[in-house]
Amino acid sequence: MNKEHLRSILNEVKSIAIVGASNNPDRDSFKVMQFLQNYGFKIFPVNPNLVNNKILGQECYSSLEAIEQDIDMVDVFRAIKFIPSIAHEAIKIRAKILWAQEGLYSEEAEAIAKKAGLKVVMNECPKKILEN
Repeated sequence: MNKEHLRSILNEVKSIAIVGASNNPDRDSFKVMQFLQNYGFKIFPVNPNLVNNKILGQECYSSLEAIEQDIDMVDVFRAIKFIPSIAHEAIKIRAKILWAQEGLYSEEAEAIAKKAGLKVVMNECPKKILEN
C-alpha cells in the first residue's frame, strides 16, 4: 500500500488501542504511542503486565475487551504468533482497522480480519506514515 492510501486510512481514525504498549521510553511501542498521542489520537495502551499503571498518562488495560469505549484501530506490537488472536479480539470490539507494526505480518490474522470486514495494514508504522 502506498503512503497516500495509508494516510487516508489514518484520517478515519480517532481512537487507537496499542497492544503490547510499554512504559519504557526506549521501546518502539512507547515512542509510537507518544507520537500518536501528540498527533491528536485518543490512545488506549493494552498490556496485561502493566494493568493499574499509566503510560503517558493513560490507564493501561489488560485486553481490548477491557476498554469500554469505541476503538477505531488496533495497533499491534506483539509477536507474530499472537496476531491471529488479537485479530479475533479486534473483531469482538468492532474495531475498523487492524494494524501490525513494521516487521510483523500474519497471513492468518489478515484473513481473519478481512473476512470480518476490517481494513488490514501490516508491516507498517503509522508514525512513519504521518511524520513524512
